[in-house]
Amino acid sequence: MSQRRETFGSRFAFIMAMAGSAIGLGNIWRFPYMVGEYGGAVFILTYIVCCLFISLPIFFCESIIGRRSGQSTYRAMTLLAPGTGWKSMGLVVVVTAFIIISYYSVVGGWSLDYFFRSCTVGLEAPTRETATGMFSIFSSSVWEPALAFTAFLGLSALIVTAGVRKGIEKFTKFATPLLGLLIVVIAAYSVTLPGAKSGVDYLMRPDWSKLTPATFSYALGQSFYSLSLGAGCVIVYSSFMKKSDNIVSSGGWTALFDSLFAIVAGFAVMPAVFAAGIEPGAGPALVFETLPYIFSTMGMQMPVLSRVITVLFFLAILIAALTSSISMYEVCVEHLVDHKKLSRRKASLLFFAGSWVLGMLCSLSFGVLGEVKIAGLNIFSICDTLASNFFMTLTALAVALFVGWKMKRSDVRDEFTNSGTLRFNCAVFDTFLFLVRWVVPFMIILIFVSNFFDIQ
Repeated sequence: MSQRRETFGSRFAFIMAMAGSAIGLGNIWRFPYMVGEYGGAVFILTYIVCCLFISLPIFFCESIIGRRSGQSTYRAMTLLAPGTGWKSMGLVVVVTAFIIISYYSVVGGWSLDYFFRSCTVGLEAPTRETATGMFSIFSSSVWEPALAFTAFLGLSALIVTAGVRKGIEKFTKFATPLLGLLIVVIAAYSVTLPGAKSGVDYLMRPDWSKLTPATFSYALGQSFYSLSLGAGCVIVYSSFMKKSDNIVSSGGWTALFDSLFAIVAGFAVMPAVFAAGIEPGAGPALVFETLPYIFSTMGMQMPVLSRVITVLFFLAILIAALTSSISMYEVCVEHLVDHKKLSRRKASLLFFAGSWVLGMLCSLSFGVLGEVKIAGLNIFSICDTLASNFFMTLTALAVALFVGWKMKRSDVRDEFTNSGTLRFNCAVFDTFLFLVRWVVPFMIILIFVSNFFDIQ
Protein backbone atom coordinates (compact mmCIF):
# COMPACT_ATOMS: atom_id res chain seq x y z
CA MET A 1 0.00 0.00 0.00
CA SER A 2 1.54 3.24 -1.12
CA GLN A 3 -0.43 5.51 1.21
CA ARG A 4 -2.14 5.32 4.57
CA ARG A 5 -5.68 4.10 4.12
CA GLU A 6 -8.53 6.11 5.55
CA THR A 7 -10.57 4.46 8.32
CA PHE A 8 -13.92 5.05 9.97
CA GLY A 9 -13.66 7.24 13.05
CA SER A 10 -15.30 4.75 15.43
CA ARG A 11 -17.04 1.39 15.62
CA PHE A 12 -20.36 3.25 15.82
CA ALA A 13 -19.52 5.03 12.56
CA PHE A 14 -18.75 1.70 10.86
CA ILE A 15 -21.97 0.11 12.12
CA MET A 16 -24.05 3.11 11.00
CA ALA A 17 -22.40 3.06 7.56
CA MET A 18 -22.81 -0.69 7.22
CA ALA A 19 -26.38 -0.63 8.57
CA GLY A 20 -27.17 2.22 6.18
CA SER A 21 -25.87 0.11 3.30
CA ALA A 22 -27.98 -2.84 4.42
CA ILE A 23 -31.08 -0.78 5.27
CA GLY A 24 -32.00 0.33 1.79
CA LEU A 25 -34.79 -0.04 -0.70
CA GLY A 26 -34.43 -3.77 -0.12
CA ASN A 27 -36.19 -3.23 3.22
CA ILE A 28 -38.82 -0.61 2.38
CA TRP A 29 -39.47 -1.28 -1.30
CA ARG A 30 -38.74 -5.00 -1.65
CA PHE A 31 -39.31 -6.63 1.77
CA PRO A 32 -43.02 -5.70 2.27
CA TYR A 33 -44.07 -6.98 -1.15
CA MET A 34 -42.00 -10.16 -0.70
CA VAL A 35 -43.79 -10.70 2.61
CA GLY A 36 -47.08 -10.10 0.82
CA GLU A 37 -46.36 -12.59 -1.95
CA TYR A 38 -44.78 -15.41 0.08
CA GLY A 39 -46.84 -16.04 3.16
CA GLY A 40 -46.59 -13.17 5.62
CA ALA A 41 -45.22 -14.38 8.97
CA VAL A 42 -43.86 -17.59 7.41
CA PHE A 43 -41.67 -15.52 5.12
CA ILE A 44 -40.45 -13.34 8.02
CA LEU A 45 -39.47 -16.36 10.13
CA THR A 46 -37.74 -18.01 7.17
CA TYR A 47 -35.93 -14.74 6.45
CA ILE A 48 -34.61 -14.54 10.04
CA VAL A 49 -33.31 -18.12 9.89
CA CYS A 50 -31.58 -17.43 6.56
CA CYS A 51 -29.97 -14.27 7.96
CA LEU A 52 -28.68 -16.03 11.07
CA PHE A 53 -27.24 -19.23 9.58
CA ILE A 54 -26.36 -18.29 6.00
CA SER A 55 -26.20 -14.56 5.30
CA LEU A 56 -24.47 -13.50 8.53
CA PRO A 57 -21.58 -15.99 8.07
CA ILE A 58 -21.12 -14.62 4.52
CA PHE A 59 -21.14 -11.11 5.98
CA PHE A 60 -18.32 -12.18 8.33
CA CYS A 61 -16.42 -13.68 5.38
CA GLU A 62 -16.59 -10.44 3.41
CA SER A 63 -15.50 -8.50 6.51
CA ILE A 64 -12.51 -10.81 6.95
CA ILE A 65 -11.44 -10.33 3.32
CA GLY A 66 -11.86 -6.56 3.52
CA ARG A 67 -10.04 -5.92 6.78
CA ARG A 68 -7.32 -8.51 6.18
CA SER A 69 -6.40 -6.94 2.85
CA GLY A 70 -7.20 -3.30 3.54
CA GLN A 71 -7.91 -2.97 -0.19
CA SER A 72 -10.71 -2.69 -2.74
CA THR A 73 -12.30 -5.93 -3.95
CA TYR A 74 -10.04 -6.60 -6.95
CA ARG A 75 -6.81 -5.76 -5.12
CA ALA A 76 -7.99 -7.64 -2.04
CA MET A 77 -8.18 -10.91 -3.97
CA THR A 78 -4.87 -10.16 -5.71
CA LEU A 79 -3.19 -9.57 -2.36
CA LEU A 80 -4.72 -12.52 -0.49
CA ALA A 81 -4.35 -15.02 -3.37
CA PRO A 82 -1.47 -13.78 -5.56
CA GLY A 83 -0.88 -15.48 -8.88
CA THR A 84 -4.31 -17.17 -8.92
CA GLY A 85 -7.57 -16.66 -10.75
CA TRP A 86 -9.34 -15.45 -7.62
CA LYS A 87 -8.74 -11.83 -8.62
CA SER A 88 -11.37 -12.30 -11.32
CA MET A 89 -13.93 -12.64 -8.52
CA GLY A 90 -12.97 -9.16 -7.34
CA LEU A 91 -13.60 -7.82 -10.82
CA VAL A 92 -17.00 -9.53 -11.01
CA VAL A 93 -17.92 -7.82 -7.74
CA VAL A 94 -17.08 -4.40 -9.21
CA VAL A 95 -19.16 -5.14 -12.33
CA THR A 96 -22.04 -6.29 -10.11
CA ALA A 97 -21.93 -3.08 -8.07
CA PHE A 98 -21.80 -1.05 -11.30
CA ILE A 99 -24.91 -2.76 -12.69
CA ILE A 100 -26.82 -2.46 -9.41
CA ILE A 101 -26.11 1.24 -8.83
CA SER A 102 -27.14 1.98 -12.42
CA TYR A 103 -30.66 0.54 -12.18
CA TYR A 104 -30.98 1.13 -8.43
CA SER A 105 -30.52 4.86 -9.03
CA VAL A 106 -33.52 4.79 -11.35
CA VAL A 107 -35.69 3.67 -8.42
CA GLY A 108 -33.83 6.17 -6.24
CA GLY A 109 -34.83 8.85 -8.75
CA TRP A 110 -38.47 7.75 -8.47
CA SER A 111 -38.26 8.15 -4.68
CA LEU A 112 -36.68 11.60 -5.06
CA ASP A 113 -39.42 12.71 -7.45
CA TYR A 114 -42.22 11.37 -5.25
CA PHE A 115 -40.69 13.02 -2.19
CA PHE A 116 -40.71 16.41 -3.90
CA ARG A 117 -44.23 15.83 -5.17
CA SER A 118 -45.43 14.96 -1.67
CA CYS A 119 -43.85 18.18 -0.36
CA THR A 120 -45.31 20.40 -3.11
CA VAL A 121 -48.26 19.46 -5.30
CA GLY A 122 -49.11 16.35 -3.28
CA LEU A 123 -49.88 12.79 -4.39
CA GLU A 124 -53.66 12.82 -4.31
CA ALA A 125 -55.08 9.65 -5.87
CA PRO A 126 -58.78 9.15 -5.10
CA THR A 127 -58.76 5.71 -6.77
CA ARG A 128 -56.12 3.05 -7.14
CA GLU A 129 -56.42 3.33 -10.91
CA THR A 130 -55.51 7.01 -10.61
CA ALA A 131 -52.39 6.15 -8.58
CA THR A 132 -51.40 3.43 -11.06
CA GLY A 133 -51.93 5.76 -14.00
CA MET A 134 -49.93 8.53 -12.30
CA PHE A 135 -46.93 6.24 -11.81
CA SER A 136 -47.23 4.74 -15.28
CA ILE A 137 -47.27 8.16 -16.95
CA PHE A 138 -44.33 9.33 -14.86
CA SER A 139 -42.10 6.24 -15.28
CA SER A 140 -42.75 5.96 -19.03
CA SER A 141 -41.94 9.59 -19.79
CA VAL A 142 -38.44 10.63 -20.86
CA TRP A 143 -37.34 13.76 -19.06
CA GLU A 144 -38.88 13.72 -15.59
CA PRO A 145 -37.56 10.31 -14.44
CA ALA A 146 -34.28 11.01 -16.26
CA LEU A 147 -33.75 14.26 -14.36
CA ALA A 148 -34.69 12.62 -11.06
CA PHE A 149 -32.33 9.69 -11.75
CA THR A 150 -29.49 12.07 -12.64
CA ALA A 151 -30.04 14.13 -9.48
CA PHE A 152 -30.09 11.02 -7.29
CA LEU A 153 -26.92 9.62 -8.87
CA GLY A 154 -25.29 13.03 -8.49
CA LEU A 155 -26.12 13.12 -4.76
CA SER A 156 -24.49 9.71 -4.32
CA ALA A 157 -21.42 10.92 -6.23
CA LEU A 158 -21.06 14.05 -4.08
CA ILE A 159 -21.19 12.09 -0.82
CA VAL A 160 -18.65 9.50 -1.98
CA THR A 161 -16.31 12.10 -3.49
CA ALA A 162 -16.06 13.79 -0.07
CA GLY A 163 -14.31 10.69 1.29
CA VAL A 164 -14.87 8.07 3.98
CA ARG A 165 -15.01 10.31 7.07
CA LYS A 166 -16.14 13.62 5.56
CA GLY A 167 -18.63 12.03 3.19
CA ILE A 168 -19.85 8.51 3.94
CA GLU A 169 -19.38 8.58 7.73
CA LYS A 170 -20.79 12.07 8.24
CA PHE A 171 -23.88 11.30 6.14
CA THR A 172 -24.68 7.83 7.53
CA LYS A 173 -24.16 8.81 11.21
CA PHE A 174 -27.00 11.29 10.72
CA ALA A 175 -29.15 9.54 8.11
CA THR A 176 -29.29 5.98 9.48
CA PRO A 177 -30.73 6.87 12.94
CA LEU A 178 -33.14 9.32 11.26
CA LEU A 179 -34.27 6.57 8.92
CA GLY A 180 -35.00 4.28 11.87
CA LEU A 181 -37.01 6.99 13.62
CA LEU A 182 -39.04 7.76 10.48
CA ILE A 183 -40.04 4.15 9.86
CA VAL A 184 -41.11 3.68 13.51
CA VAL A 185 -43.34 6.78 13.29
CA ILE A 186 -44.90 5.55 10.03
CA ALA A 187 -45.46 2.04 11.47
CA ALA A 188 -47.13 3.53 14.57
CA TYR A 189 -49.51 5.43 12.28
CA SER A 190 -50.15 2.45 10.01
CA VAL A 191 -51.16 -0.02 12.75
CA THR A 192 -53.75 2.43 14.14
CA LEU A 193 -55.68 2.75 10.88
CA PRO A 194 -59.21 1.29 10.77
CA GLY A 195 -58.99 -2.28 9.49
CA ALA A 196 -55.22 -2.52 10.08
CA LYS A 197 -55.60 -5.47 12.48
CA SER A 198 -55.86 -7.90 9.56
CA GLY A 199 -52.48 -6.69 8.31
CA VAL A 200 -50.94 -7.09 11.77
CA ASP A 201 -52.34 -10.63 12.00
CA TYR A 202 -50.96 -11.38 8.55
CA LEU A 203 -47.48 -10.43 9.75
CA MET A 204 -47.72 -12.14 13.14
CA ARG A 205 -49.50 -15.45 12.46
CA PRO A 206 -47.59 -17.95 10.32
CA ASP A 207 -49.45 -20.13 7.84
CA TRP A 208 -47.14 -23.13 7.52
CA SER A 209 -48.94 -24.36 4.41
CA LYS A 210 -47.22 -21.51 2.59
CA LEU A 211 -43.74 -22.72 3.50
CA THR A 212 -42.55 -23.86 0.06
CA PRO A 213 -39.17 -24.07 -1.70
CA ALA A 214 -40.03 -20.75 -3.33
CA THR A 215 -40.58 -19.13 0.08
CA PHE A 216 -37.17 -20.31 1.29
CA SER A 217 -35.49 -19.35 -1.96
CA TYR A 218 -36.86 -15.81 -1.95
CA ALA A 219 -36.23 -15.36 1.79
CA LEU A 220 -32.56 -16.20 1.29
CA GLY A 221 -32.37 -14.01 -1.79
CA GLN A 222 -33.94 -11.15 0.15
CA SER A 223 -31.44 -11.56 3.00
CA PHE A 224 -28.59 -11.36 0.44
CA TYR A 225 -30.13 -8.29 -1.19
CA SER A 226 -30.89 -6.63 2.13
CA LEU A 227 -27.44 -7.15 3.70
CA SER A 228 -25.68 -6.00 0.49
CA LEU A 229 -23.90 -9.35 0.12
CA GLY A 230 -22.10 -10.20 -3.09
CA ALA A 231 -21.88 -6.56 -4.23
CA GLY A 232 -18.57 -5.72 -2.56
CA CYS A 233 -20.05 -3.21 -0.10
CA VAL A 234 -19.10 -5.21 2.99
CA ILE A 235 -15.58 -5.92 1.67
CA VAL A 236 -14.88 -2.27 0.89
CA TYR A 237 -16.40 -0.84 4.07
CA SER A 238 -14.56 -3.46 6.14
CA SER A 239 -11.29 -2.40 4.51
CA PHE A 240 -11.80 0.90 6.38
CA MET A 241 -12.27 -0.89 9.73
CA LYS A 242 -9.75 -0.49 12.51
CA LYS A 243 -7.86 -3.63 13.50
CA SER A 244 -9.22 -3.30 17.04
CA ASP A 245 -12.86 -3.46 15.89
CA ASN A 246 -14.82 -6.66 16.52
CA ILE A 247 -15.98 -8.18 13.23
CA VAL A 248 -18.53 -10.45 14.89
CA SER A 249 -20.25 -7.84 17.06
CA SER A 250 -20.17 -5.22 14.28
CA GLY A 251 -21.71 -7.70 11.83
CA GLY A 252 -24.21 -8.88 14.41
CA TRP A 253 -25.41 -5.36 15.16
CA THR A 254 -25.67 -4.62 11.44
CA ALA A 255 -27.78 -7.73 10.80
CA LEU A 256 -29.94 -7.00 13.86
CA PHE A 257 -30.62 -3.41 12.81
CA ASP A 258 -31.29 -4.52 9.25
CA SER A 259 -33.73 -7.28 10.26
CA LEU A 260 -35.57 -5.11 12.79
CA PHE A 261 -35.89 -2.34 10.24
CA ALA A 262 -37.22 -4.75 7.61
CA ILE A 263 -39.83 -6.11 10.01
CA VAL A 264 -40.88 -2.61 11.15
CA ALA A 265 -41.11 -1.62 7.47
CA GLY A 266 -43.49 -4.53 7.03
CA PHE A 267 -45.64 -3.11 9.83
CA ALA A 268 -45.45 0.32 8.19
CA VAL A 269 -46.79 -0.99 4.90
CA MET A 270 -48.93 -4.14 5.34
CA PRO A 271 -51.47 -2.89 7.92
CA ALA A 272 -52.13 0.12 5.66
CA VAL A 273 -52.52 -2.21 2.67
CA PHE A 274 -55.10 -4.33 4.50
CA ALA A 275 -56.83 -1.22 5.86
CA ALA A 276 -57.38 -0.08 2.28
CA GLY A 277 -58.62 -3.53 1.23
CA ILE A 278 -55.81 -4.13 -1.25
CA GLU A 279 -54.23 -7.47 -2.19
CA PRO A 280 -51.00 -7.85 -0.12
CA GLY A 281 -49.12 -9.47 -3.01
CA ALA A 282 -49.24 -6.27 -5.06
CA GLY A 283 -45.64 -6.69 -6.21
CA PRO A 284 -42.95 -4.03 -6.73
CA ALA A 285 -45.59 -1.43 -7.60
CA LEU A 286 -46.73 -1.53 -3.95
CA VAL A 287 -44.75 1.56 -2.93
CA PHE A 288 -45.26 3.84 -5.92
CA GLU A 289 -48.76 2.82 -7.00
CA THR A 290 -50.60 1.43 -3.98
CA LEU A 291 -49.36 3.61 -1.13
CA PRO A 292 -50.18 7.01 -2.68
CA TYR A 293 -53.75 5.73 -3.03
CA ILE A 294 -53.76 4.51 0.59
CA PHE A 295 -52.48 7.82 1.94
CA SER A 296 -55.05 9.72 -0.13
CA THR A 297 -57.87 7.48 1.09
CA MET A 298 -56.90 7.87 4.73
CA GLY A 299 -56.43 11.59 4.14
CA MET A 300 -60.16 12.06 3.58
CA GLN A 301 -60.63 11.89 7.35
CA MET A 302 -57.26 13.37 8.44
CA PRO A 303 -55.84 15.36 5.50
CA VAL A 304 -53.04 17.15 7.39
CA LEU A 305 -51.77 14.05 9.18
CA SER A 306 -52.00 12.02 5.97
CA ARG A 307 -49.94 14.64 4.10
CA VAL A 308 -47.27 14.61 6.82
CA ILE A 309 -47.08 10.80 6.82
CA THR A 310 -46.80 10.79 3.03
CA VAL A 311 -43.87 13.22 3.16
CA LEU A 312 -42.15 11.24 5.92
CA PHE A 313 -42.64 7.95 4.08
CA PHE A 314 -41.07 9.09 0.83
CA LEU A 315 -38.30 10.87 2.78
CA ALA A 316 -37.56 7.51 4.43
CA ILE A 317 -37.45 5.80 1.03
CA LEU A 318 -35.11 8.48 -0.32
CA ILE A 319 -32.71 8.24 2.64
CA ALA A 320 -32.76 4.43 2.48
CA ALA A 321 -31.94 4.56 -1.22
CA LEU A 322 -29.04 6.99 -0.66
CA THR A 323 -27.42 5.10 2.24
CA SER A 324 -27.34 1.96 0.08
CA SER A 325 -26.36 3.61 -3.18
CA ILE A 326 -23.27 5.30 -1.71
CA SER A 327 -21.93 1.93 -0.52
CA MET A 328 -22.18 0.45 -4.03
CA TYR A 329 -20.84 3.65 -5.57
CA GLU A 330 -17.87 3.41 -3.19
CA VAL A 331 -17.09 -0.13 -4.39
CA CYS A 332 -16.51 1.11 -7.93
CA VAL A 333 -14.77 4.35 -6.97
CA GLU A 334 -12.41 2.54 -4.61
CA HIS A 335 -11.53 0.09 -7.39
CA LEU A 336 -10.46 2.95 -9.66
CA VAL A 337 -8.59 4.68 -6.81
CA ASP A 338 -6.73 1.52 -5.71
CA HIS A 339 -6.19 -0.23 -9.02
CA LYS A 340 -5.94 2.64 -11.52
CA LYS A 341 -4.43 5.18 -9.06
CA LEU A 342 -6.98 7.85 -9.96
CA SER A 343 -7.91 10.61 -7.55
CA ARG A 344 -11.22 10.12 -5.74
CA ARG A 345 -12.76 13.01 -7.69
CA LYS A 346 -11.70 11.67 -11.11
CA ALA A 347 -12.78 8.14 -10.21
CA SER A 348 -16.18 9.40 -9.06
CA LEU A 349 -16.72 11.42 -12.25
CA LEU A 350 -15.71 8.51 -14.48
CA PHE A 351 -18.00 6.12 -12.69
CA PHE A 352 -20.83 8.67 -12.74
CA ALA A 353 -20.56 8.91 -16.52
CA GLY A 354 -20.61 5.13 -17.03
CA SER A 355 -23.44 4.41 -14.63
CA TRP A 356 -25.46 7.34 -16.03
CA VAL A 357 -25.40 5.79 -19.51
CA LEU A 358 -26.56 2.36 -18.31
CA GLY A 359 -29.02 3.92 -15.86
CA MET A 360 -30.58 6.02 -18.61
CA LEU A 361 -31.14 2.89 -20.68
CA CYS A 362 -32.83 1.30 -17.66
CA SER A 363 -35.00 4.38 -17.13
CA LEU A 364 -36.03 4.55 -20.79
CA SER A 365 -36.92 0.84 -20.75
CA PHE A 366 -40.21 1.82 -19.09
CA GLY A 367 -41.04 4.08 -22.03
CA VAL A 368 -39.44 4.60 -25.44
CA LEU A 369 -37.19 1.52 -25.09
CA GLY A 370 -39.96 -0.64 -23.64
CA GLU A 371 -40.02 -2.89 -26.69
CA VAL A 372 -36.31 -3.72 -26.37
CA LYS A 373 -36.46 -7.07 -24.59
CA ILE A 374 -34.47 -10.26 -24.17
CA ALA A 375 -36.38 -13.37 -23.06
CA GLY A 376 -39.32 -11.11 -22.29
CA LEU A 377 -37.33 -8.85 -19.97
CA ASN A 378 -36.73 -5.14 -20.51
CA ILE A 379 -33.33 -3.55 -19.88
CA PHE A 380 -34.12 -2.70 -16.24
CA SER A 381 -35.29 -6.26 -15.50
CA ILE A 382 -32.28 -7.77 -17.27
CA CYS A 383 -29.92 -5.76 -15.05
CA ASP A 384 -31.88 -6.66 -11.92
CA THR A 385 -32.00 -10.36 -12.83
CA LEU A 386 -28.31 -10.60 -13.74
CA ALA A 387 -27.13 -8.78 -10.63
CA SER A 388 -29.54 -10.13 -8.01
CA ASN A 389 -30.20 -13.69 -9.18
CA PHE A 390 -26.81 -14.57 -10.65
CA PHE A 391 -23.84 -12.31 -9.90
CA MET A 392 -24.60 -11.62 -6.22
CA THR A 393 -25.44 -15.26 -5.53
CA LEU A 394 -22.36 -16.65 -7.28
CA THR A 395 -20.10 -14.04 -5.67
CA ALA A 396 -21.44 -14.94 -2.22
CA LEU A 397 -20.66 -18.58 -2.99
CA ALA A 398 -17.14 -17.66 -4.12
CA VAL A 399 -16.57 -15.60 -0.94
CA ALA A 400 -17.60 -18.54 1.25
CA LEU A 401 -15.35 -20.96 -0.65
CA PHE A 402 -12.43 -18.52 -0.57
CA VAL A 403 -12.57 -17.92 3.19
CA GLY A 404 -13.50 -21.50 4.02
CA TRP A 405 -11.01 -23.32 1.82
CA LYS A 406 -8.50 -20.98 0.17
CA MET A 407 -7.41 -18.69 3.02
CA LYS A 408 -5.23 -20.12 5.76
CA ARG A 409 -7.28 -21.19 8.77
CA SER A 410 -4.86 -19.26 10.99
CA ASP A 411 -5.41 -16.05 9.02
CA VAL A 412 -9.19 -16.43 9.14
CA ARG A 413 -9.08 -17.10 12.88
CA ASP A 414 -6.75 -14.15 13.42
CA GLU A 415 -9.24 -11.73 11.85
CA PHE A 416 -12.33 -13.37 13.34
CA THR A 417 -10.96 -13.36 16.91
CA ASN A 418 -8.65 -10.30 16.79
CA SER A 419 -5.59 -12.54 17.26
CA GLY A 420 -7.34 -14.65 19.89
CA THR A 421 -8.19 -11.74 22.22
CA LEU A 422 -12.00 -12.02 21.92
CA ARG A 423 -13.29 -14.89 24.06
CA PHE A 424 -16.75 -15.26 22.51
CA ASN A 425 -15.37 -15.11 18.98
CA CYS A 426 -12.88 -17.86 19.83
CA ALA A 427 -15.70 -20.01 21.22
CA VAL A 428 -17.85 -19.77 18.08
CA PHE A 429 -15.05 -19.83 15.49
CA ASP A 430 -15.30 -23.57 14.74
CA THR A 431 -19.07 -23.27 14.27
CA PHE A 432 -18.57 -20.33 11.94
CA LEU A 433 -15.99 -22.21 9.87
CA PHE A 434 -18.23 -25.29 9.66
CA LEU A 435 -21.13 -23.18 8.37
CA VAL A 436 -18.91 -21.43 5.84
CA ARG A 437 -17.30 -24.62 4.54
CA TRP A 438 -20.31 -26.92 4.36
CA VAL A 439 -23.72 -25.39 5.07
CA VAL A 440 -23.47 -22.04 3.27
CA PRO A 441 -22.14 -23.37 -0.08
CA PHE A 442 -24.70 -26.17 -0.15
CA MET A 443 -27.61 -23.81 0.57
CA ILE A 444 -26.46 -21.22 -1.97
CA ILE A 445 -26.17 -23.88 -4.69
CA LEU A 446 -29.60 -25.23 -3.74
CA ILE A 447 -31.17 -21.77 -3.98
CA PHE A 448 -29.38 -21.00 -7.23
CA VAL A 449 -30.69 -24.20 -8.82
CA SER A 450 -34.17 -23.47 -7.43
CA ASN A 451 -34.13 -19.98 -8.97
CA PHE A 452 -32.70 -21.18 -12.26
CA PHE A 453 -35.32 -23.86 -12.76
CA ASP A 454 -38.07 -21.81 -11.07
CA ILE A 455 -38.89 -24.52 -8.53
CA GLN A 456 -42.03 -23.63 -6.58
